[in-house]
Amino acid sequence: MRWRIVVPVLNEAEGVAATLQALAPWRPRGHEIVVVDGGSRDATVALAQPHCTVVLAGPPGRARQMNAGVAWTRPGGAEPCEALLFLHADTVLPPGAEEAASAALSAGAPWGRFDVRIVGDAGRGSAMFPVIATLMNLRSRLTGIATGDQAIFVKAGVFSSLGGFAEQPLMEDVEFSRRFRHLAGPPACLGLKVQTSGRRWLKHGVWRTIGLMWQLRWRYWRGESPESLARRYR
Repeated sequence: MRWRIVVPVLNEAEGVAATLQALAPWRPRGHEIVVVDGGSRDATVALAQPHCTVVLAGPPGRARQMNAGVAWTRPGGAEPCEALLFLHADTVLPPGAEEAASAALSAGAPWGRFDVRIVGDAGRGSAMFPVIATLMNLRSRLTGIATGDQAIFVKAGVFSSLGGFAEQPLMEDVEFSRRFRHLAGPPACLGLKVQTSGRRWLKHGVWRTIGLMWQLRWRYWRGESPESLARRYR
């Protein structure tokens, strides 16, 4: 099964190289690593270029960037990839991720996601990180809703037939999950853990960030527009 990993980035010089270096074993096996930059003003593009198939330039907005990464056509008439994986720039895939995701799709799952582990940086962390990750993983299993931090993957044909990501400024992962769960079935929830950065929790405070995220989700479920929620998120 041939994969395309799509990595949307915007001013991610601090961690993008580590994320892409973890994907080094994928490239010799014929898989594509497509980085889509939304207008970075730091060294993100230069740092990413040695470690990926291509760096594309696109308008900012994670959903639009991910859709652009899927739409890119490799020169030379290469066969299209059969599976897609969407990876945040501060999330690192573990060894064995390719085999686990391929097995899930081959077994009949149309899409899926990994469990997540949250880590600090430069020796900083929080005792709450394991609790937050456990609750995220449990909530996802119970609801069939995946977050972008959990490295969503999907069969390319299913992604195309169901219209990809809605190009909204926030909650694109929740909208994607709700629609795909309804039309294609629940995700395969893999116990293998990706590692994602806890930098937002550390920057803004763990409890404050937890409260904000629950508030945003509640307002989204109540029908508030993603544009309004995005202004609050920033």
